[in-house]
Amino acid sequence: MRRHKFIISYDGTNYAGWQRQPNGTSIQEMVEGALAQIVGDKIRIFGSGRTDRGVHARGQVAHADLSTSVVRAELTHSLNAVLPEDIRIVRISRTVADFDARKSAREKEYRYLIWDDPVLPPFIRTYRAHRRKALDVDAMQKAARHLEGRHDFAAFTANSNRPIGSTTRMLHELSIRRRGHEVIIIARGEGFLYKMVRSLAGFLIRVGEGRVSPSEARTLLAGGKRTARVPTAPPQGLFLWSVRY
Repeated sequence: MRRHKFIISYDGTNYAGWQRQPNGTSIQEMVEGALAQIVGDKIRIFGSGRTDRGVHARGQVAHADLSTSVVRAELTHSLNAVLPEDIRIVRISRTVADFDARKSAREKEYRYLIWDDPVLPPFIRTYRAHRRKALDVDAMQKAARHLEGRHDFAAFTANSNRPIGSTTRMLHELSIRRRGHEVIIIARGEGFLYKMVRSLAGFLIRVGEGRVSPSEARTLLAGGKRTARVPTAPPQGLFLWSVRY
């Protein structure tokens, strides 16, 4: 048996998230089922982190231990042949024995995509959060600058119903770009709290709508407590973009 690294892309619309759930089908469950069908053994696969119900991934990373007899190119093709079309194995490569998709990660990048126009094109409705009025990207960027760096992000997380320890995280980049009616929030950091990116996006959208001042970001960080001023943005716009090691 040798450890292998998987790059997985998926449309999360029809799934309960990455991790196995008692009340819905997960990406992890689908990939493990496909592995069992192809390899003939029960294989556990471990992701770099959870994604919530309805959240997508361009570059989820996972690891699993496979027999040395497995030909990686053939396995990639075979898995994609049995997986549903909304889950694709992009690449499988051999890695070092102690590689851990979650613990070895140095940085994750998420992107949150918004469409700010009265009409949302129907073919992107599951991949964009919709706002009918144009957002003030300059104001959003001013707020984002207050949030970059190492802070206690307790005001930007939700109750995960499990112990999380420290709520301090390093946010290397929080930036906003516009491309036509598409507004893209990019968040890069060492790691993220439960629903942290959607909370940051929800707050930045409120700033872009002119409902709160960009300087409110500093007040929220200092307060160290979740309030109604930080809504959780819908899952449709969120993508786990890449994981770096």
